[in-house]
Amino acid sequence: MTAILPGATLGILGGGQLGRMTALAARELGFGVVVLDPDPDCAARGVADRVVTGSFDDPVAADELARGVSVVTYEIEKIGLESLAAVQRHAPLRPRPEILAVVQDRAAQKRWLGAHGFPVGAWREADSEASLAEAARALGACRAKTRRGGYDGRGQARLTRAETAAGTWAAIGGQPCVVERELDLVAEFSLLVARRPSGETAVYPPAQNWHVDGILDVSVIPGQLPEHAIALATRQTRAMADAFGLEGVLAVEWFLTRDGEVLVNELAPRPHNTFHATQNACVTSQFEQFVRAVCDLPLGSVEMVRPTALANLLGDVFLGPRPPAIEQALAIPGVRLHLYGKEPRRYRKVGHLLAVEATPELAITRVREARRVLGG
Repeated sequence: MTAILPGATLGILGGGQLGRMTALAARELGFGVVVLDPDPDCAARGVADRVVTGSFDDPVAADELARGVSVVTYEIEKIGLESLAAVQRHAPLRPRPEILAVVQDRAAQKRWLGAHGFPVGAWREADSEASLAEAARALGACRAKTRRGGYDGRGQARLTRAETAAGTWAAIGGQPCVVERELDLVAEFSLLVARRPSGETAVYPPAQNWHVDGILDVSVIPGQLPEHAIALATRQTRAMADAFGLEGVLAVEWFLTRDGEVLVNELAPRPHNTFHATQNACVTSQFEQFVRAVCDLPLGSVEMVRPTALANLLGDVFLGPRPPAIEQALAIPGVRLHLYGKEPRRYRKVGHLLAVEATPELAITRVREARRVLGG
């Protein structure tokens, strides 16, 4: 493979906060950046050289993006196959579209994981209210998730018995779904692997995560997890990157159950909310690593610098009766604020806080304090 060197231009499908932070890392390395997004005022607008306005299933817009760039990547999964094909007529697409085909469909994702020997919890498919009830009878207490779309708790609903299937089916919009047995969890964590086309691979230390209403609330690197769980998940995550022939980054969300099982939750072939803390925690942030990987440049060190915790900021913080106390939050030692330039709305991620401390526990305490002071 031939490395794509600074001075070239990177195309990004998606101009949300992940596109914005990837674009910032690319510009620091000396790359130009063009993004495609349905919103002309997307978060990446202020840091990209150009924004192509178009939907993610518009092959004409994708064709325009890919002309004149050296490589194209993406920060969102909901991209149409025709758009991906349009990109590939002009530039390499990394990660490959075959990975997106697996990840876009939760049922296809679980089948791929099972076929390759990666551990997942008990699950069924359902495409009707009746088959959802049948799945609930087989699994017991479970959770239905739409096969496509849905994130931050959207597109999913819990059911405790088959008799409630009608309400659950309606709650997910009557869409085909996967049905997962509810697990007795002691921890949720994630790993991020980077792999360049030449095959060089690097895996970040684990992030331990806590959610509220399906939305990531707080995360810390490194996670305080049993060594056997970290070792198993790291081996498996690296093996997934090899099985996919990954060119870019892959985030893997993991469950640790009370019985000691280590199970895959979901995959994301892009930068991930749980690894924003790498901006302080590690020598190389996930965003710089992402750019290095898709450009086939040597990967950066993933060595820990200091424990760092993240707290997400939702639009609610900016919609209260008083403006957020930004000065007071930033006066707390070791705290950094990242805002995405997005219009605040309830439950919408508009930024995050990071806190660096001597231990993961102290970092979590510090970032929670900063968010409380800020007004969230």
